Amino acid sequence: MSESATFFAFDNTWEIIGLVGVIVALRVIVPRVPALSKSRAAILEFIDSGLIAALLVFCLLRPFVIQAFYIPSGSMEPTLIENDRILVNKFIYFFREPRAGEIMVFNAPPQASKTNKDFIKRVVGVPGDRLQVRRHIAGVQEGGLIRNGQLLDEPYIAEPPAYYWPEVTGQYVKMNDGDVQWFAPEDEYVVPDGSLIVMGDNRNHSNDSHAWYDYDPQVGERLYDPYMPRENVLGKAMVIFWPPQRIRILH
Repeated sequence: MSESATFFAFDNTWEIIGLVGVIVALRVIVPRVPALSKSRAAILEFIDSGLIAALLVFCLLRPFVIQAFYIPSGSMEPTLIENDRILVNKFIYFFREPRAGEIMVFNAPPQASKTNKDFIKRVVGVPGDRLQVRRHIAGVQEGGLIRNGQLLDEPYIAEPPAYYWPEVTGQYVKMNDGDVQWFAPEDEYVVPDGSLIVMGDNRNHSNDSHAWYDYDPQVGERLYDPYMPRENVLGKAMVIFWPPQRIRILH
């Protein structure tokens, strides 16, 4: 299952150049067509407006302010479902840091994806937070995400987690400074400066911080690496704008 949040149309630079090129070509051709002499002024005004709009969108709004993405997987269900179209605010994090609970798009780190993909997940830990996950066992144990010693109420997730994090057998963890540490089941992940921890709302079916690892042949074990670099953040998911029956502000 794909985990990425995908650009909605005209992701390729050459597609954008091609679109602008077509508009410019029309601007040159229309004045030379005699049959359009009566409506030439109106057509040229329309073309000029289109050119200005395209330049504003692709040169200013999309790179720095807002961008549309579509959702190709179910890793954020039920909050986001496949084929939802969303708008992402790329401006907000120039002025403040991400906050726990926010849904964000980011460039996946190498331990999450070996290809250059953009993921969408919920922020569950910011610098200084202590995190662990306790498996939900019906009738025996209330499970969920524990942050700073408190079991969180997360009404937006698809179902309680069916895993422990760290694992009940313990696991090797790759720290930000390159050191490798052994985490026992009762240990907590502490989010370091310059990093975030993120999880999908469909907790049991999401390629997120709890599942990210590299294999180290020297150790002979998986090295879990849950930390998402702050510099990889692209923006905050703000609203679903398509399909019409799904239009809503995201929380």
